[in-house]
This record gives sequence, structure tokens and C-alpha cells, in this order.
Amino acid sequence: MLTRIHPLLQFSFFKQCEFSLNTKGKNLYISFDDGPIPEVTPEVLELLDEYDAKATFFCVGENVEKHPEIFDEILKRGHSVGNHTYHHIKGWNTNDEEYYNDIEKANKLIKSNLFRPPYGRITPKQHYHLKKSYRIILWSVLSYDYNKMLTKQRVWRNVRNSVTNNDIILFHDSIKSKRNTLYALRNTLFYFSAKGYKFLPIPY
Repeated sequence: MLTRIHPLLQFSFFKQCEFSLNTKGKNLYISFDDGPIPEVTPEVLELLDEYDAKATFFCVGENVEKHPEIFDEILKRGHSVGNHTYHHIKGWNTNDEEYYNDIEKANKLIKSNLFRPPYGRITPKQHYHLKKSYRIILWSVLSYDYNKMLTKQRVWRNVRNSVTNNDIILFHDSIKSKRNTLYALRNTLFYFSAKGYKFLPIPY
């Protein structure tokens, strides 16, 4: 199971995507995909508050439209937000213009220059087009919290054993990942806070 992003990907066309940040100090960048939803996102926000941690939420436009009060709460608490398309569609399987239009529809609600393609799947042509308007944010550590075949303890070990300074960690605030996400997130916050790390939002 590949938890850390393979270095070769960073030397392909993906090299202009951001997998981690280069900042001074002991910093980590927790990110969440697929929300906001009332079943999970509020609990994530409460956990983050317990540790005075900030994160970045890559939001699906359709969910923002359904739950604007949760989206507003994310911003109110000092977190960053990014665009994760309106319908959570794969770039590989979508006509280019349809893909761009879906992203712009989402951005009318999200209003961010941060973009993460769903599933990390984007074609070189789409990447070239989108990088003119967006910072394309991927990740350096994938938690696999969405994998129901994994125990919550395994998901936490994936994170604990993989993280290094300035990493972008990928979790999901989705129903299918809830059990694993909340357990691994709590442990991530506790363990790395004790080691002197700060949890920062990805800046716009």
C-alpha cells in the first residue's frame, strides 16, 4: 500500500502540482476532501478546535450548495477551502470543457484559487489549462481512510509511519470514511502536537 506519494510522480507533468509545502518550523497541512456534510464535517471541526489546529477543506460544490451553513462555519473557524469540482467528477473520464465548467460552477460558491482534482485524476491538458487560474494541490501522505477494508488503527498507522515535516495529509469528511477519519485524525492531532508540530491551513 503506497501511503507516501511516489517521487517519480513529482518529476512528471505533476511536478507543477503541490505535494507539500516548504515552510520554516515544524508544520503539517491536514486536508479533507468531499465535504461539507452534516454527518461528519462538524465533528471534524470540533476535533480540530480541541488542538487549535487549522486545515484545508477541498469542497464539492454540490455539498456547499446543500449545506452553506457548514461551509460558512469552516471559514469562520479560520480554515482554508479549495475547489474539488461541483459534481466530484474524474478528469480522466470527462470532456475537457465539461470538466472546466464543473470546476467554475463550484468556484462561484467556493471562491478559492486552490484546486484538487477528485481522485487525483487529471490529464496533462487539463492540468496545463487549470494551472493558469489555480494552484493544483495534491498530497504527500494518503491516509486511506475511505477504505472500509482497513481498520481505523491501520489507517492511523499509515499516517503515523509516513508523515514528515511540511507534508500535506489527505483525509476525507465523507460518510464512508467517518469511522476511520475521526479515529486517525484524533490520533494525528494528539501525536504530532506532542512532537511540537503546528497544523496550518494551506494559504490562498
